[in-house]
Amino acid sequence: MKYTPTIGLEIHTELKTRTKMFCNSKNDPEEKIPNHNVCPVCMGHPGTLPVINKEAVKHVLKMGLALNGTIADYTEFDRKNYFYPDLAKFYPDLAKGYQISQYKYPLISGGVLNGVLLTRIHLEEDTARSTHDTESDSLVDFNRAGIPLMELVTEPVVKSAKEASAFARELQLLLRYLKAGDANMEKGEMRVEANISVSASGERGTKVEVKNLNSFRVVERAIEYEIKRQSALLERGEKVVQETRGWDENKQETFSQRIKEESHDYRYMPDPDLPKIKISDFRDFEKTALQKEIPELPWEKRSRFTGLGMKEQDVEVFVQDEEARKILEEYIIPAFAKDQKALLSAVNYLTSDVPGIIEKNGGSLGYLKENFIELISMIRESIISSRGAKEILVELLAQGGDPRHIAENKGVLQKSNEEDLIAVVEEVIAEHSGVVEDYKGGKESTLQFLVGQGMRKSKGAANPEVLKSLIIKYVGK
Repeated sequence: MKYTPTIGLEIHTELKTRTKMFCNSKNDPEEKIPNHNVCPVCMGHPGTLPVINKEAVKHVLKMGLALNGTIADYTEFDRKNYFYPDLAKFYPDLAKGYQISQYKYPLISGGVLNGVLLTRIHLEEDTARSTHDTESDSLVDFNRAGIPLMELVTEPVVKSAKEASAFARELQLLLRYLKAGDANMEKGEMRVEANISVSASGERGTKVEVKNLNSFRVVERAIEYEIKRQSALLERGEKVVQETRGWDENKQETFSQRIKEESHDYRYMPDPDLPKIKISDFRDFEKTALQKEIPELPWEKRSRFTGLGMKEQDVEVFVQDEEARKILEEYIIPAFAKDQKALLSAVNYLTSDVPGIIEKNGGSLGYLKENFIELISMIRESIISSRGAKEILVELLAQGGDPRHIAENKGVLQKSNEEDLIAVVEEVIAEHSGVVEDYKGGKESTLQFLVGQGMRKSKGAANPEVLKSLIIKYVGK
């Protein structure tokens, strides 16, 4: 029987702010010393009072605007009560016994990203980090406790593992564009939870939540596994249990953690220590003011770059890679706005040749500025060949410099004077007499081979068109 999956996503992302969500402890995800960035507030000491981080609220409001969500005028924070063991380990990562979150009145309602409808976006505080290095002891690091955490919840409209992964990738990209968060999944700055059900009737099946998926690859594999697992249960006439499951990377399978809680299990209540917020009371939160801070968004850049005639795969390179995008927007587009061929040539070198050179020889895109534009112009003006350009690029990426000086030092300035190339042509003809005879016999493809040999002998310095003309001329004698 064919079972149809229904998937909803809950994605938590740590936000970039100077301090934590409700206190003035430093928000530093790179801190290595355990329990260093802590204070009585984020450690849950009795009698402490939290204060709302305005910048964190602003990040979420800008996210809502970018996604065409509805900004709430009234919002409040709630206490979400839970304190449970996972994997037979006790997690004391909520020292207060509750998490400050939002429930009834989220900051953002609705919206859409990558074709997926959103339910809500709200703010909460992150929990401490627990480690279990020994059988008898658990260690708790409160550096992460209290870091602003944005939670985005989608409608249950995702239909495949690949669609879920694509959505998470686009969200990560948007967070980086808005400078709201780095969202590095390998560092735990972005965590995906998937709610998955399957059904043969067209109605929604029993929902299973798979928590803390920490890479895009794991998101896909966990969802695919869970779809197969639930489908197999139904096929055998068994029931799917509503529960929370984790992902075992070694076994490549999900495993049961606990029976899934409902919202009433958390006993939400408005936090009496935090004020209610009326967004319209804050000048910094006005829609027009926020919109001025929103840059060109990923999908807007895709549209603009595509309009320049760029290939889809090249467009995606620039949308994803901030350093390459900076070179494109600050140098390539202004320099070649009226010369599409030159622009696309520069794009091709930047997306094809440059990555290969960096992988093989090292180097940095940071060295490519106006000198990259000059290099492309030299190619277009036949001052250097494509082979010579690659040699110059190796040095430019390693230490920068003047392309013309590098070309002179390397001896790759293109030779277009026939007298300079006669000796090269004579050597090629003498060394490849058999190929020459094939060409005379009508095998046109051999001409390109002879030109290639001339380019090799001249170390890329020969103008290929002049070389081709000379070979035709000499072979015809």
